[in-house]
Amino acid sequence: MSHAGPSSWPSPLTRGEVSAADDGTLRLSTKAGRRWPAGWMTGSSGDRRDKAGAKRVQFSSPFLPYLFLAPQLAIIFIFFYWPSAQAIQSSFYLEDPFGFGSTFVGMSNYADVLRSNEYLGIARFTAIFTVLVTFFALSIGLLLAVKADGVIRGNSGYKTLLIWVYAIAPPVAGLIGMMFFDQHIGPIVKLAAWFGLDIKVGLDYFDTAFAMIVVSVWKQIPYNFIFFLSGLQGIPVPVREAAALDCRSGTRRFWTVVLPLLAPTAFFLLIINVTYALFDTFGVIDVMVKDKAANNPITLVYKVYMDGFRGNDLGGSSAQSVILMVVVFVLTIFQFRFIERRVHYN
Repeated sequence: MSHAGPSSWPSPLTRGEVSAADDGTLRLSTKAGRRWPAGWMTGSSGDRRDKAGAKRVQFSSPFLPYLFLAPQLAIIFIFFYWPSAQAIQSSFYLEDPFGFGSTFVGMSNYADVLRSNEYLGIARFTAIFTVLVTFFALSIGLLLAVKADGVIRGNSGYKTLLIWVYAIAPPVAGLIGMMFFDQHIGPIVKLAAWFGLDIKVGLDYFDTAFAMIVVSVWKQIPYNFIFFLSGLQGIPVPVREAAALDCRSGTRRFWTVVLPLLAPTAFFLLIINVTYALFDTFGVIDVMVKDKAANNPITLVYKVYMDGFRGNDLGGSSAQSVILMVVVFVLTIFQFRFIERRVHYN
């Protein structure tokens, strides 16, 4: 039996009768009328019951939780499930661009998409683009978070300068990126000219791809920085001190102690960054390749937009969106099935 410490015992002035409670614990009734709860002499058992009761939320009606969830469920149904069902249905039809009718074509739209060399090339670029944006955004965000965690003076201003970029909308970020890569006033273009490089965004395929990756990474770094910094500040000080005593090398401490403790945060950010690179970079890409040469690199999401809204191929774009949904679904299963095994939450 574990006992509470001396500081938690009743004083001699409040001594009274001790009686056994129904659960086998002791209960003290004092002369002053104060009644000590069951479990005070047994330590943590009563505390565990009190905490468990405090965490349990009681609703006046069993339908009230579902009423609270109804707005969010309605939004998910209207803006996700319903459009997804419409896209699956349209992918089996050859739609008239003016809405006068449709013809059932079965799997022809999927066959045309998967046999297209243009689509396969865009899929290849999307995979490379996603990997590079995710890797550099996570790496730079983690590096800045580690450095900011060690700053003592001026840390608030330093963190603000790193976070403010996240408040910029993707199209605005793309516009700022175009200014950086402008042929006449772009500082990055002038810097590259010192090394004998001639960057022509919008005209050269690889230069445009490089600019898209740079701007997309720059836009996502603050988001990763916020979460990594919160994770670093959540590491207990005794753990840091024990690691410093066991290992002098800061690099080794980071790889063996800090990074494993950041694994849950890193896994969450991995999923968010993959989703960002696949979908949320649409605004950046649209600003950087709009009204430019036709051989510019684009991602699968922008390809859906181009074929559906500019080419009026509603059936083909619907088939592409369904394929993209399947790819994201498989990728998510892979992440949770294989990568999460290496994540330790305790």
